[in-house]
Amino acid sequence: MTEATAPSDGPLTGVRVVELAGIGPGPFAAMLLADLGADVVRVDRPGGPGLGIDPARDITNRNKRSVVVDLKTADGVKHVLDLAGRADILIEGYRPGVAERLGVGPEDCRARNPRLVYGRMTGWGQEGPLADRAGHDIGYIAVTGALGMTGEPGRPPVAPANLLGDYAGGSLYLVVGVLAALHHARATGAGQVVDAAIVDGTAHLTSMIHGMLAAGVWQDRRGANLLDGGCPYYGTYETADGGHMAVGALEPRFYAEFLRLLDLTELAGAHADVTRWPELRAKAAERFASRTRDDWTAVFEGTDACVAPVLSLREAPHHPHLAARSTFTDHAGITQPAPAPRFSATPATVRTGPARPGADTEDVARDWGVPGLVSPPSNPQRKASS
Repeated sequence: MTEATAPSDGPLTGVRVVELAGIGPGPFAAMLLADLGADVVRVDRPGGPGLGIDPARDITNRNKRSVVVDLKTADGVKHVLDLAGRADILIEGYRPGVAERLGVGPEDCRARNPRLVYGRMTGWGQEGPLADRAGHDIGYIAVTGALGMTGEPGRPPVAPANLLGDYAGGSLYLVVGVLAALHHARATGAGQVVDAAIVDGTAHLTSMIHGMLAAGVWQDRRGANLLDGGCPYYGTYETADGGHMAVGALEPRFYAEFLRLLDLTELAGAHADVTRWPELRAKAAERFASRTRDDWTAVFEGTDACVAPVLSLREAPHHPHLAARSTFTDHAGITQPAPAPRFSATPATVRTGPARPGADTEDVARDWGVPGLVSPPSNPQRKASS
């Protein structure tokens, strides 16, 4: 980089990212890049993204800077192209064809900067029968088979918030993709387009399950398998106070410890005998229902039985292990997950709170060498094509 960049910490220090504002997986992906030290400039639209959340509390915009640009004006398009010309990565989450119609699609941006990695975040992808259709996380994970694996048999599948599709199948795959493409661009001088579709990423996450299915050790129905709650030593149990304990005693030695602490050692043979699983489940449920969550947490503390209390979002930061590791942090009065993963030489931190729309325009204009961001507009008229 020849121009000055914003001070930052983390392994991506010096990497410049333009984020065209949206909601969901795109902002989260950009936050992860920002957490790792990249100088992320979020291009907010006039009026905001319509999430209905106070911008001061939108954690997905931490460690970023914001400018407000109206992409329905010629000047707005010019500003984004100027930023793209100085960026390493651009992220957008529009429906297919929208960025092109606005004049900031891959060809427009890469004409200004052939080394640019252009990351596209969508649910259905850039092509296919559903590419132009609206959708949300639950629909994307539904068609991949992932949603159908969650929940109890005979009952509807359970939606895992929007963690599985938007963030695991979407954001994380977009980040892997743009960083891989950035590595290629720095080696060859040629950028490229990264098509990160939530349906692709979520399907990819089921790879091990498909292998088990092919091997005949996974039934294609929920609540009947080792890892989907069908197994009585891999699931959750209610406690006397309405709390829950999570059990993951898969290996024989962990299973033996689990039985010992529940005083159910007579069920040692049920580990590999599926005909005894109902008996094991019933007796384990009876044991757990006899004491509170805190009682059972104390019983299993310091053991290898692979049993843990099920905590709420507000409880999680206070768990002794997470507190010792500073897995959560407090910044500007907001408790939030700390950056992950961790790096020995280039640690990542929460440097700034959520970027307020347009608050960083002057700094970005100076640091990125785009003075037009703060200059009077030369052509405020709306584009004829908008």
